[in-house]
Amino acid sequence: MSDENAAPDENPEVEIPEPAIDPVEALRAENAELKDRVLRSHAEMENLRKRTERDVNDTRLYAIAGFARDMLSATDALSRALMMLPAEARESGDATTKSLIEGIELAEREMQRLLAKHGVKPIEAEGQKFDPHKHQAMFEVPDPSQPEGTVVQVVQAGFAIGERVLRPAMVGVAKGGPSHAPADEAVDKSA
Repeated sequence: MSDENAAPDENPEVEIPEPAIDPVEALRAENAELKDRVLRSHAEMENLRKRTERDVNDTRLYAIAGFARDMLSATDALSRALMMLPAEARESGDATTKSLIEGIELAEREMQRLLAKHGVKPIEAEGQKFDPHKHQAMFEVPDPSQPEGTVVQVVQAGFAIGERVLRPAMVGVAKGGPSHAPADEAVDKSA
């Protein structure tokens, strides 16, 4: 048979020599790949350890948040009870009334102390610039003596635990005063 008559599948097989792979180079490449995998696994484990540590700290710090929020309403009730007592009852009341008042005051102070012990702190509001993350505006007060946007009255104290707000302070905000504090003006003039 001639080459012309041969079927296309019947071509003689030509062997293409594969390039010889150096075993040392193959081992070096495998070693580098394994070293990279180990380093990446180590970095992932270190990141996981740090994230878990941060989550545990957050949980430890903020686990009491729900309970603290509930305790704030009880503390508020004690404060309101004390505010409703007339000054005459405190001074001229009989021994039982005075003892009752002292007991309520003691209970309120103890609750405030325990909240502070567990990281619950009051939010400073009066005289501060209104911050919507910490304050809840209840009304505006036309007060030209105060810079606009300054908290001039606190209706209900706000509290935070760590960096989280448990309850925003309910406040009255000044309207109609200068747009910034006089201290800021003094700094701007000297600049």
